[in-house]
Amino acid sequence: MLDRSLQMSLNCPSYYPGCIIRQRNLCNKRLNPLLAMPPSSVILHTDESGNFPESRKNPTSLSSSGGSLLTAPNTVGIIGGLSADSTLNFLRKLVHFSKENEEKCIPFVVCSDPALNRELSSLEKSSSLCSRNELSQFNNTRIVENLQSKRDFLEKSGAHCIVVPCHISHSWHYEVFKGCSVHSLHIGECVARELKEAKLKPLEAGSPLRIGVLGTDATLKAGFYQEKLQDEGFEVVLPDKATMEHTVIPAMDALNRNDMEGARNLLRIALQVLLVRAVNTVILASDDMRNLLPQNDPLLKKCIDPMDALARSTIKWAQQAVQEGT
Repeated sequence: MLDRSLQMSLNCPSYYPGCIIRQRNLCNKRLNPLLAMPPSSVILHTDESGNFPESRKNPTSLSSSGGSLLTAPNTVGIIGGLSADSTLNFLRKLVHFSKENEEKCIPFVVCSDPALNRELSSLEKSSSLCSRNELSQFNNTRIVENLQSKRDFLEKSGAHCIVVPCHISHSWHYEVFKGCSVHSLHIGECVARELKEAKLKPLEAGSPLRIGVLGTDATLKAGFYQEKLQDEGFEVVLPDKATMEHTVIPAMDALNRNDMEGARNLLRIALQVLLVRAVNTVILASDDMRNLLPQNDPLLKKCIDPMDALARSTIKWAQQAVQEGT
């Protein structure tokens, strides 16, 4: 049911075992522009074990032209996020920012894997019980191989750039994309570059530019946001141990219990603790945390969604690819 709802929400060609469903006409009739995807976009789903069905392992078998699924030089491959909802949110951002630039939505191929989603979600929930050293020793071979298989498939499907709208998956970005034949974007580099280009001024005279980072325990322990921000000269401010133990981790526990109000109140406290430490802005590196706060919440206006930076960088790459190809 989840796969079918994903297909119906996007109204674009989706591949399922044993059949090909094309909905070109529906794309033109869709009333909501944020959900209307171009006919050249394809969504691919794995089975429950995380593997592609036999009919989808070779993308040439799906193409009447005998080549890749998509042939445009600005085709983007997307390895799905922590859930189908987070993947859909990223696709909506691609459409939204494309329309802002008066551009047509770029062609893309999406791989959605519920098995990988469950494994990553389980890792995030258990990370609060592990130290950073223990997390680094976690046997991530299966996750990395899963991500690599999707990277390979997207390359063969015609993608010229691959993005991963999932925070925790970037913990293994270098392992996954080692030897990759096409371009890839790192979410940490995208948001750090945008902050650098914004030419922010320190809130306190004589102080360095401080950027706060708030996310799940697993994402913060992975350290890739800190690394990319420091590479651009920013001072990174993280929640201290007491804040993690008494607000951030309990907020995620409350969210898992569907105690939305409790999770929302704890998140607000964690954000305020970071803001009083003179940070210019807070990178909210968690889709769940961001969705807790209403869009008009004043605290949310002081935060950055890294997925926005990844979407904008993806569109910029696609625009450059078209220019270089003409």
